[in-house]
Amino acid sequence: WGTPDVFGVYKFSEADAVRPPVEIISAEIKTDANQLITAFGQACAYKIFSHKVYLAVPKEREADTDRIESLCARFGIGLILFDKNDAQYPKWEIRTRAVKGEPDYFYVNKHLQRLEDKDRRLLF
Repeated sequence: WGTPDVFGVYKFSEADAVRPPVEIISAEIKTDANQLITAFGQACAYKIFSHKVYLAVPKEREADTDRIESLCARFGIGLILFDKNDAQYPKWEIRTRAVKGEPDYFYVNKHLQRLEDKDRRLLF
């Protein structure tokens, strides 16, 4: 639960006059609808080193989707649904947007230290 499926940095160009601070965004993607609670737990763990976290799960069972959407809203995690049966056009649907929060910078630095130098330079 320390390695997100997607890890990115949102930053502005050095040429921009106004540059807000860098944001770290993480996402957990699951294709198995039976793993929703596991996926949610992983997404919660990423909040310790990310400003925003998203959870992407297949749109299958409406009752389960409603519950996971409610949990995501309560914890500030963005929820994205997709059609896992159509790899070409998965029809991504943002159901809940992630709420920006402040990560624990001890864990941000610890997580970034695991990246190779060339990868770290790309981010910052």
